[in-house]
Amino acid sequence: MTNKPKKGPLSGRVTLVTGASRGIGYAAAIELAKAGSHIIATARTQGGLEDLDDAIRAIGGEATIVPMDLRHPDGVDQLGKAVYDRWGRLDGLLANAGLLGEIAPVPHISPKKFDETIAVNVTANFRLIRSFDQLLRDAPSGRAVFMSSSSAQSRKAFWGVYAASKSALDAMVQSWAEETEITNLRVNLVYPGPVRTQMRAKAMPGEDPETLPKPSDIAKRIVPLLAPECQSHGEIVNLNKA
Repeated sequence: MTNKPKKGPLSGRVTLVTGASRGIGYAAAIELAKAGSHIIATARTQGGLEDLDDAIRAIGGEATIVPMDLRHPDGVDQLGKAVYDRWGRLDGLLANAGLLGEIAPVPHISPKKFDETIAVNVTANFRLIRSFDQLLRDAPSGRAVFMSSSSAQSRKAFWGVYAASKSALDAMVQSWAEETEITNLRVNLVYPGPVRTQMRAKAMPGEDPETLPKPSDIAKRIVPLLAPECQSHGEIVNLNKA
């Protein structure tokens, strides 16, 4: 038995979440649904999306799941058309999908891993912006949040491809923010800091995950950035320092 849907601060809104099958994306999709938004959830893992759909329905929310690989740009374009045909606008975009790549000295990084990391962390986000820019502008209060990382600025040894991809993402998103400054659209970046995710465990295998915040803790702090009341624009929101 599911709960009856409740009116929330995001009632009537439509929000796209990428990388929604686990981690921060999964938790954020649930929090956004709790707030009343219809969720369009994408990820490569269909099983994870189906689990998300069940979880959202269990709280009385609504979701549309779209299994897809963001490395296939035609799929992003097709999703843009599908959203336009069904809703005619997009109120929120949480671009969460990302790859760690390979932690190694720059000369030792596999060209395949390099290309994959750039494809997901940079190119896919460009295609999302390209496909959804007008839909977000057409919404009364479009909001877009891109999950980045402090690695974009720290640029530590062995993190070359991940740092490069996040630096490029930051530059691209902040340029887009300047381009949309006189519209109703608000665009921001988030540095979540260390979080108890599979990506973090892969990057820091010796770390005690119990010392880190859970994805649900971070998700609750992302929701306000996707709400109509959010007026921040072009900012990097560092949740590790907030």
